[in-house]
Amino acid sequence: MRLLKLVPDNTNLKFVSLRKWAFGLTILLSLAAVGLVFAKGLNMGVDFVGGVLIEERFATPPSIDAVRTEVDRLGVGEASIQSFADPTVLSIRLPIPESTDEGATNALVKKVADDLAVKFPGATFSKYDTISGKVSDELISKGLLAVGLAILGIGLFAVVRFEWQFGVSTVVAIVHDLLMTLGFFALTQFEFDLNIVAAVLTIVSYSINDKIVIDDRIRENMRRYRKMDMREIIDLSVNETLPRTVMTSVTILLALTAMLVLGGHVLRGFTAAMILGIVVGTYSSIYVSSSLLITLGLRAEPEGRKGDRDDAERVGPKAGR
Repeated sequence: MRLLKLVPDNTNLKFVSLRKWAFGLTILLSLAAVGLVFAKGLNMGVDFVGGVLIEERFATPPSIDAVRTEVDRLGVGEASIQSFADPTVLSIRLPIPESTDEGATNALVKKVADDLAVKFPGATFSKYDTISGKVSDELISKGLLAVGLAILGIGLFAVVRFEWQFGVSTVVAIVHDLLMTLGFFALTQFEFDLNIVAAVLTIVSYSINDKIVIDDRIRENMRRYRKMDMREIIDLSVNETLPRTVMTSVTILLALTAMLVLGGHVLRGFTAAMILGIVVGTYSSIYVSSSLLITLGLRAEPEGRKGDRDDAERVGPKAGR
């Protein structure tokens, strides 16, 4: 039985020839993303801006979407609703009222609890807590630290494992991926919470995996084809890894699309971030990270060893096929 192939064997696409256009597009989109973040800002969730945490107990396990719809109808801000081990207990997180007076918070809690008791017979209020801004600031700093350390560690690994040019190009490509994600959330105003931080770290992990595979093939071909031009080596390497790149991306996107359609409101932001990250990460692996190696002056080793192939073969369909 023949295996499914989304990309034909022996492809010979000229990726490097489009690198100037790709760099122009990359710079334009990156500037647009930064502009959106500064102009519109991010719709920070309760995790980052503080809020009120209400615990509500229901007679029977309720529909989270139905509860969210009812809370949204009250006009008390965007709610984050979660269920835990007991499916009859829901945690409802709401933004802090504009007035910092304790009476305003009590009024907010009473408004939500009374409405849910009417809409869902048997629902009872259990307790509420207030998430302070100090805790939220700590979450922001730790989230930024986690992402920063991940990027730094990846860059150092690429420098040690390959050449310094690989490390620089990888970090630039990952920063590009992160900017695209932040710009997307600034544009759509989806809630940016801890789930999105998890999505960002996952995007970084996928992106670096794709880039390391291509970088390793580039280094291997640099040793194998010492007289080949660097542009041809990069084109060859990207074409050789293209079937793997496309197959991996497509299978992940199929799963994410199912999550986006069936996952409901809770997974919407996380899934949207992941879909964007996979697409952007694939693009940056081919057109940013790999092509940037030429700009950084990466060259094949000049002296060949005995047994090395001096004459490079071009990738392409064989005659007669």
